[in-house]
This record gives sequence, structure tokens and C-alpha cells, in this order.
Amino acid sequence: MAIPSPKPRVELPDHAPHVLVVDDDRRVRELLTRFLAEQGFRVTAAADVPEARARSQSFVFDALVLDVMMPGENGFDYARQVRETSRVPILMLTARSNSNDRVMGLEIGADDYLPKPFEPRELILRLNNIIKRGVPTGPVRTPGGEVSFGPFTYKIDRGELRRDDESVKISEREREILTMLAEARGGNVERDALAGGWAGERTIDVQINRLRRKTEVDPANPIYLQTVRGVGYRLAVD
Repeated sequence: MAIPSPKPRVELPDHAPHVLVVDDDRRVRELLTRFLAEQGFRVTAAADVPEARARSQSFVFDALVLDVMMPGENGFDYARQVRETSRVPILMLTARSNSNDRVMGLEIGADDYLPKPFEPRELILRLNNIIKRGVPTGPVRTPGGEVSFGPFTYKIDRGELRRDDESVKISEREREILTMLAEARGGNVERDALAGGWAGERTIDVQINRLRRKTEVDPANPIYLQTVRGVGYRLAVD
């Protein structure tokens, strides 16, 4: 695998696709992290499945790049576990190249399979393809545009929250949650959908409370970001 020489670091936008790379080879992790970042991806890396599982508690990923051969739980084990709760796109990346392994990965639910060594451009093409084909895990939503609630306006395409003419600073995770709620256009969004198959209920509650502190006059008695008991949350849009 020949990775091009480093380019000057570029600040990535918050809406750039976020990829989790799981590989026990430190050199491969570093090369993939650098190359994917140069191609416009935000990257989080993990050396094994337990670390990947821990990372997934803090982030919602747009795709996973999983090495198969790792000590302990391997990539097949992790892909199988992920598929129990999530439809996030998965690209299996491994030195194995025989057809039985490819079939096994696809049967588990992986979206694509790329044997090592590989061409970096092919990795990017395959990764972009599975992300585009990715199926949303939540309710049907209308992408794009903007929604208003009280004095606030949220531009979905740009992930920008404004109060009247002033920008409100929100974190990446808060932006992901607010985008899902805004796209539902006032409909209910289940907790599992907000978690993306990764974060626990406590993590979602913490993020919702942070958003309420930024958008509600009385966060303990929210008007806009409402709890739907037994379901999840909804954004009371105008």
C-alpha cells in the first residue's frame, strides 16, 4: 500500500464524513488516518475491538474500516456485533484475499471488502460508495433547508444554529443530534436512532441537556426540545 507524501494539514468542516479505522498495525493506522484526512474525512483510529467499542460511545460514525486479523476479537466479530444494532456502512480491510473470507464478511453484513495491499484511490472510491449507499437508521426525514423554533433557526445543510442574527456555538455531537431532530420536521426521533447504534442512553441525555441549556429559557421545562416518553425526543419546530 503506497500512501502519497504528506500534504499541508487542512481544517476539515464539521459535516465531513467521520470514519472509524480499526487496525492493530500502528503503521497502517497512522497511514490510513493521514491519507483519509487529506481526502476530506474526519478519522478516529482504534488498535483493537475494545478500543473501537469505547470510541463508539463518544462518536457517531459515517463508516467503519475494519481489519479482520486482530488479536482477541477480530474484525468479523466486531462487524457481527455492530450489525445487531446499526446499519452503519462497513468496509472490511484485510490481508486475507480468498473468496471464503470475502463471502463471510458480506454474509455478516459488511458493505464491501478490500484486500491488502490496495490502491489508496480504490479505498477512497469504495468508501465513498458505501457511504452514499448507506441507509438511514432513523425515521423518514426531509434533508436540507432550515427549521425555526422560537428565536432560533437551524440550517440543516450547514449545521448552523442561530439565535436571531447571532451564531450559537454547538459541538459536533450536538450538531449531529440537532440535524436528526430538524430533519424529522417536528416528528418523534427514537433514542436508538439518535444513538446511531453506538452511544448509550445516558450519553444521549447528556447531549440533549447541553442543547437545552443553549436553546431553552428554562432547561428543566423545555418548550422546543421535548421528551417523548417511551420513545425519544422531538423538536417543536414552527
